[in-house]
Amino acid sequence: MARLGEFYKNEIVPVLMKRFSYKNIMQAPKLKKVIVSVAAGDAKDNQKIIDSIFRDLSAITGQKPMLCKARKSVANFKLRVGMRIGAKVTLRGERMYEFVDRFLNVALPRVRDFRGINPNSFDGKGNYSLGIKEQIIFPEIDYDKIDKIRGMDISFITSANTDEECRELLERLGAPFAK
Repeated sequence: MARLGEFYKNEIVPVLMKRFSYKNIMQAPKLKKVIVSVAAGDAKDNQKIIDSIFRDLSAITGQKPMLCKARKSVANFKLRVGMRIGAKVTLRGERMYEFVDRFLNVALPRVRDFRGINPNSFDGKGNYSLGIKEQIIFPEIDYDKIDKIRGMDISFITSANTDEECRELLERLGAPFAK
């Protein structure tokens, strides 16, 4: 298949323009960015956990992760401001389309008992988020080298104004929504 960015311009935009009766190509919703984040509360005690999260995220996305620190102190969780509690990666451009293609066509089918992604996880403003329970669904992760199975959150940020437009865009990109 050609690059997903080119596929979007040539195949998806005309369908979206016809379906939502846009007058201009620029009105068609686009995928702006994809954010992949991993939070680990147990990382406050052990720095090696953050290192393994960084290694996994950079293998999955092909980009260096950004460190996430606690913004507030929470006494019940023994958490103080500035403690390292996770990492995230923001993908844009061709790297984003390449990740979306791998995620939808390679990683998601490897999920156990997969019946499709939740069609109700839209935020009302044209964005979609989902959680993954295991990082081992990605073929880049070596099962023998992981210390613990961790989940991650993936957010698709689009220029769509409504959830219906966003859903149509993601379906055209290949997202397998549950029936």
